[in-house]
Amino acid sequence: MKTDLIYSDASELAELIRTRKVSSAEVVQAHIDRIKAIDPKVNAVVTLVDGALEAAQAADDALAAGAEVGPLHGVPFTVKDSFDTAGVLTQRGSPIFAGRVPSADATSVARMKRAGAILLAKTNLPEFSYSTESDNLLSGRTNNPWNLDRTAGGSSGGESAAIAAGMSPIGLGSDLAISVRGPAAHTGIAALKATHGRIPMTGVWPRAPRRDWHVGPMARTIRDLALAYSVLSGPDGSDGFSVVPREFDAGLGTSPDRPVRVGWLVDSGLGPIDPEVAATVQKAAEALEGAGVQIEEVSIPAFERDNPLDLFYRQHVMEVKPAFREVTAGHEDQMSEVSRSMLASPDTSVEDYVLAEQGIERLRDAFTEYFQQYDALLLPVLPVPAHEHGLTHFTINGQTVDAAHIQTATIPFNLTGLPALSMRFGTSSDGLPIGVQLAASWHAESTILHIASLLESLSPVRDQHPTI
Repeated sequence: MKTDLIYSDASELAELIRTRKVSSAEVVQAHIDRIKAIDPKVNAVVTLVDGALEAAQAADDALAAGAEVGPLHGVPFTVKDSFDTAGVLTQRGSPIFAGRVPSADATSVARMKRAGAILLAKTNLPEFSYSTESDNLLSGRTNNPWNLDRTAGGSSGGESAAIAAGMSPIGLGSDLAISVRGPAAHTGIAALKATHGRIPMTGVWPRAPRRDWHVGPMARTIRDLALAYSVLSGPDGSDGFSVVPREFDAGLGTSPDRPVRVGWLVDSGLGPIDPEVAATVQKAAEALEGAGVQIEEVSIPAFERDNPLDLFYRQHVMEVKPAFREVTAGHEDQMSEVSRSMLASPDTSVEDYVLAEQGIERLRDAFTEYFQQYDALLLPVLPVPAHEHGLTHFTINGQTVDAAHIQTATIPFNLTGLPALSMRFGTSSDGLPIGVQLAASWHAESTILHIASLLESLSPVRDQHPTI
């Protein structure tokens, strides 16, 4: 039963608890036992929450008393350690914030709790969430449960590893350029970066600048992403980017009344892609076509004119430096090498900054035109499967690229604020998960959730878990 519990998704656990076929206390205890058994190898969890079992018992008591309960009642969840959690350590992956305990929950954490979920643990990340490897001077490096010598990604790598390894059924990450979708692809789970502002960033650090940052649910199934999104979305009265009513949906819904139109690509300015990754995207396209979706191979010429990765570094790094300088002043000896390098990077000139902004506007225009013809875009999440720890360069198809290339296919959707989803659809020759990415137009989350659910039903890798 314990094995069944740790690999049941949150939706199933909620139903089992609600119908009193299993208790919340049993579910929470099974996940605590799993954390204690395998986290010493994976190092995904940085804080195990005191009182989780007591909260589970209270959830069971509420059911026994006939109380009305939320959709995640009694289900444990985990949270990346950049989210404020009331009374629970939130250290942001940095010795500078060691011992920090906030007094209030982030909006997204509070909404999960209001839905009945029980905070179980906080998970690892790079310092300040600013790296594609979850490693820091405070809590060390997270390993991929599929192969401990490989990365779980970043910056929500601890969260992805915990969910993949059965330490948590569902959780929260944040995404600046890659940070929920990339780790999800590395570890074989699913993650949603909704339209910018759909899920408030209140209580997640760094708060400024926020225009590229997103909160995103992470889970093992698409229905769990949809459930979490329904709980998390909507304005909170504090985040000025979160203003669209929760009920508004520009997508096709869950039962489109016409054929769905999807374009797919594996290059078109994205740079070198591992052949196994490219083949997985093509297989996903073929699977959708076999299910009645209108599929066409496409290109995005704007990727070839304006490199999204270059636009990001010229825009965002300049904007975040003031916040970094403020919190690290006087603590320079406690900073990670990644943070040091970022602060030491050359400032963008005003002229280059304006040119980058104009390039981002061209990307938005290009996607606006694209989504007049197609409902979604299918493409890689990452150019390679999970790689060895600490790499600074990759060689793909004989071409050597900087490690930052890992973000090339994810970053366009942060710059433009478009919703994008990552899910597993394949396996590499050395047994590592390979993901695919789906993107849709602004506020069309229902479209990609619908397509992803269909693709999940066609997946050759459903219900596969690491054997750690």
